[in-house]
Amino acid sequence: MQNTRGWRNLKSAERSRKKQVQLIALITAACLLGDSMLYIVLPLYWKDAGLTALYQVGILLSVNRFIRLPFNPVAAWLLQRIGLRNGIIVAVAISGVVTLGYGYVQGFWIWLVLRCLWGMSWTLLRLGAFLTIVQMTDNNKHGYHMGLYNGLFRIGSLVGMLAGALLTELISLTAAAAVFSLLAVLSMPFAIRYVPATDMEVVPKGQSVLNPLITVVGKDKFLMMTLFSGLSIAMIYQGFFTSTLSHLIDANVSVLYIWGIPIGAAVLAAMLQALRWGWEPWLAPWIGRRSDSSRHRPAVFIAVLVAAAVLFAFVPVTMPAAWWLLLLLGVQLTATLLTTLADAIAADAASHSLKTFKITLYSFMLDLGAAIGPLLGYLLDYRELYTAAAVILLLLALIWRLVPRPKPFTA
Repeated sequence: MQNTRGWRNLKSAERSRKKQVQLIALITAACLLGDSMLYIVLPLYWKDAGLTALYQVGILLSVNRFIRLPFNPVAAWLLQRIGLRNGIIVAVAISGVVTLGYGYVQGFWIWLVLRCLWGMSWTLLRLGAFLTIVQMTDNNKHGYHMGLYNGLFRIGSLVGMLAGALLTELISLTAAAAVFSLLAVLSMPFAIRYVPATDMEVVPKGQSVLNPLITVVGKDKFLMMTLFSGLSIAMIYQGFFTSTLSHLIDANVSVLYIWGIPIGAAVLAAMLQALRWGWEPWLAPWIGRRSDSSRHRPAVFIAVLVAAAVLFAFVPVTMPAAWWLLLLLGVQLTATLLTTLADAIAADAASHSLKTFKITLYSFMLDLGAAIGPLLGYLLDYRELYTAAAVILLLLALIWRLVPRPKPFTA
């Protein structure tokens, strides 16, 4: 009888944790709506925003990534002072104000301020969400819960682009911004109720931040490879693959006819991206759960790295358009798998000690990769670029074979 009651309590606790992760992901999705809308709307309606040149759009769509780099340690310090729940509430509030501002402000400099504030808000929100999941999740559930979070919050990107473009086209940018701002603000009560009021410590009292860098990162090969993997995957997928996708398609498939309708490179790129965000809510938790049931999560990671390396190696190869687009779809598939597995491995690496410090460092590496990726994407020829990506992914797979597993992965 006691065993039955204990099993029921365990299942109830697991359902509660799953619900918390789902709601944190949906809070993130609500805050992401306005940002995602801009990637479709701002390049078309930049004059309505009071901008005077098209290059200003490029600056505004990238500055939020660069501001995240120096703000990561600040966000960790703030979470340490006010706690995870309050940190996420602050991020949601900033997101609501910034999104509303998208519909009302005019001029480049005020837009620049808004985009910098959004970069700070996103850092605080994502770091707080990561730490919350690591804090409340068992080691054998990291993959599933990280996959659940990643899959659900990307609904915000999909809805933001599609609904944002539709609302702006039918009504106005002001109306779209007001609706998305309201949705972000309405998510705040869920943050108050479902995010645990947990205090986090970046480093032990009496130590400087250099102590963990030297004593932990410098000696922990598993953590070092986790950080380098996060940097590489963000650089390849969030960086130059996403930023060069439409250019890549235009260079290889100028126009594709579907049922006699001409589909251009920009639309094809958007369709491929939308497909990824459409499958992530079920595929990301699935691969996370599969890696949780494996005795060696990095082994699954290595297998997907090898598959991704093969796909990237074939991107520069000339082939029929239909097969080549299927190849790109396969690359998008590995993006979902590798992002989820890397986040789960980062959660494993942070589960023993210095959680906030390790996750903050991992978040910084993701932002660094996402920031330098687009720059590399337009400095190199795409053939060189995708060959280099294949080599990096294959090297990651080979090095992971040699990295000693921490205790959760031992037989």
